[in-house]
Amino acid sequence: MHRQRLLAVGLMACCTLPNLQAQVPNEGLANSIIAARQKNAALMKQYSWSCRMEFLENGTIKDSRVDIVTYGPDGQLQYTSLSNQEAPLPGGFFRKRIAEKEREKTEEYIKALRAFLHQYTMASAGSMINFISQSTIPAPGPDGNLQLTGGSVVVPGDTVSLWVNAPTRQTRRLKVMTFYQGDEVSVSATFKTLNTGLTYMSFGQIDVPDKGLSLQLQNFDCVNQNM
Repeated sequence: MHRQRLLAVGLMACCTLPNLQAQVPNEGLANSIIAARQKNAALMKQYSWSCRMEFLENGTIKDSRVDIVTYGPDGQLQYTSLSNQEAPLPGGFFRKRIAEKEREKTEEYIKALRAFLHQYTMASAGSMINFISQSTIPAPGPDGNLQLTGGSVVVPGDTVSLWVNAPTRQTRRLKVMTFYQGDEVSVSATFKTLNTGLTYMSFGQIDVPDKGLSLQLQNFDCVNQNM
């Protein structure tokens, strides 16, 4: 199954971003965040890491896998499976077939949800600039982080909060509350920075309470392949 991978890639995109020049409110802040993401994206391609992903329905783990993730020569993420466990289907031809259909339906829903949520990674410079130009930006907190908060970023009524370190502009947290096909969806992600300067998403979670769906993913053991 590829549903966990699809959403994982979307969340990892929070660390990548092309550049763009624009004259907008808070332009300096926007461009400094863009530059930090560019630098981080280049550094990330030197690393491999382990990724644990669990997919839950109504609190029960349905899929669990651990992969080693690297960047291939084409710049795309490559996954090498270390373990992969799926919940068994029920016995009996008809019960099994019904369960298979439900699994396929869930797969399609999550695949479409992933495409929708990708917009919240603000993976283009234009989307980042638009977000920052309309965000509420208070002074840095005691932890040295800026919290950028905006509403109706992608769909009416959604809310997005992005925390970045004030001195380095590195991403620290992301929180999204939005709606998809009438369902409320929440996304949260936390990021860590290594001594080498690499910032990566250490933990992420996507919840669709109306459908009892949850995806949890954890990245760890980052290794610089050039060392």
